[in-house]
Amino acid sequence: MDFGDWLAIANVKAAYCRLLDTKDWDGWGQLFTEDFELDVTGSGGQLVRGRDAVVASVRGAIETAKTAHQVHFPEITIDGDEATAIWPMQDRVVWDESRALTGYGHYHERYVRTAEGWRIAAQKLTRLQMDFD
Repeated sequence: MDFGDWLAIANVKAAYCRLLDTKDWDGWGQLFTEDFELDVTGSGGQLVRGRDAVVASVRGAIETAKTAHQVHFPEITIDGDEATAIWPMQDRVVWDESRALTGYGHYHERYVRTAEGWRIAAQKLTRLQMDFD
C-alpha cells in the first residue's frame, strides 16, 4: 500500500468535514468529481447526481445550521487510481433551539485520482442511529 495515497485520501476527508462545517461551499465542492453522486436515502434524503446539484442540495439543507462532522479510523483500499473508504462518522446539526440532530453511521465512498489529486466520486451515508432534539 502506498501510504502517501492513503494519507492524501485521509486529508481529503478531513477537509470535507472542515469545509462543510465552516460552510466554504466552493472549497467543499472542489473535493468532488464533476459527476459526484451522493446517496442519503438511508437517512431520509435522496440520491443526487452531479457536483453542483449536490452542493446546492446540501447547502439548502444546512446553510443556516451549526454543524460538526467527525470521522474516525477509516478502512481505505487503494487500487491504482481508484480507492474505496468506509469512515465511521458522527454528526451534530443544530438548526435552532427546537430542532437538532445527532447522527451516527458510516460514509461509504469511492475516490478517483485526478490531475488535481484524489477526489470523492461517490458517497453513500448509512445511519445506525439518529437522535433528534
